[in-house]
Amino acid sequence: MTPSPGDRVRVERSGVTDEGVLMPSSDEAHLVVKLEGGYNVGVDREEATVEVLERGAHDVDEAGEEGGDGSEIEFDEDLPTVALISTGGTIASTVDYRTGAVTAQFDAEDVLRAVPDLAGRANYRGRVVANMLSENMEPSVWVDLAAAVADEIERGADGVVVMHGTDTMQFSASALSFMLDTPVPVVFTGSQRSADRPSSDNVMNAVCAVEAAKADCAEVMVCMHGSPSDDYCALHRGTRVRKNHTSRRDAFETVGAEPLGRVDYGVDDTAVSFADKPRRSRGDADLAVAADLNEDVELVKFTPGMDPAAWDYLDGADGVVIEGTGLGHVHTDLIPRVESLVDAGTTVAMTSQCIEGRVCDRVYDTGRDLLDAGVVEAGDTLPGTAKVKLMWALANADDPADAMGRDLAGELTEESRPWT
Repeated sequence: MTPSPGDRVRVERSGVTDEGVLMPSSDEAHLVVKLEGGYNVGVDREEATVEVLERGAHDVDEAGEEGGDGSEIEFDEDLPTVALISTGGTIASTVDYRTGAVTAQFDAEDVLRAVPDLAGRANYRGRVVANMLSENMEPSVWVDLAAAVADEIERGADGVVVMHGTDTMQFSASALSFMLDTPVPVVFTGSQRSADRPSSDNVMNAVCAVEAAKADCAEVMVCMHGSPSDDYCALHRGTRVRKNHTSRRDAFETVGAEPLGRVDYGVDDTAVSFADKPRRSRGDADLAVAADLNEDVELVKFTPGMDPAAWDYLDGADGVVIEGTGLGHVHTDLIPRVESLVDAGTTVAMTSQCIEGRVCDRVYDTGRDLLDAGVVEAGDTLPGTAKVKLMWALANADDPADAMGRDLAGELTEESRPWT
């Protein structure tokens, strides 16, 4: 009896026996079996003996999801329209059973089929800007992404959800925060764990992100698990968020402040609430795009014992962000290197390696010497956000150095204003 997707099967190979539901496979050389615990396993067809235990035990669609046609989403005039923009990442990934690696290969339409819980919450338009793992993200993709988001808003989208890999999501969210004045929510979301894992966070994050995209808010946010449990997602401002854990589902945190809000997750009732009034409510701003970037910006980290020659590669850069110690310090021997960069026309901004707090180079002699050398204080702007901000400021601000000390997109907290 030839097995088909949806059959319950017993697979034997090399003395190992597995039982589960046969799933669709991305290639003809491998079988994919969903085990009782929820994990998928890939098996070489030629090495396996397959016994069908129950024909048609589960209904699965071509994307490998149980439920078949239940994920179809039809237009409803009473629902808002949410644009789903995919850049790849784990939330839009599957397992390559030739290698066992997770690869990004689903487009936005596949995500809709993979998350049937999205049905009935909105009307959707799917769009693919890129299909990459987020470590391969480039500033040029941010430009394309900003243009795609703006286009969807111009076409009448009531909100936008950007599906993105988690490793560099904070950079992309920061970039769009500076590049866009948006009249609707723009919500980044992703998944720490791929859909084949029973602990995957992809469904809840996607559902909560869609609900956030329908909310009365108009800024760029990140929506990810707010706790290890499937109870709520936190909404983080795009310029204040940081991924603080490699694998936990609640890896993302707002640094130096409370999250903007939360989305309480429920099968029948998913509610969005904000801790404080958002910077902008829906419709407060007209859509505007300033997507130019100067990519000639480097982010460097000072460490004790660093050879000043290690910074020679910075010569000629248009911008440099330093991640200094404490209030914003580097070794005294590096100050002449900083001064030579500034004298050559490089904008040099100082941030701190500390997780919270702002730089202030007027407290110690080293800091005062750095200010005399021409360093610009970036307050409590997160180092990664500061790099993106300087790329944007060099291309769009009349005085990039002055812009680095001003709050442009919520990157500086109220407590980070200069000491008096």
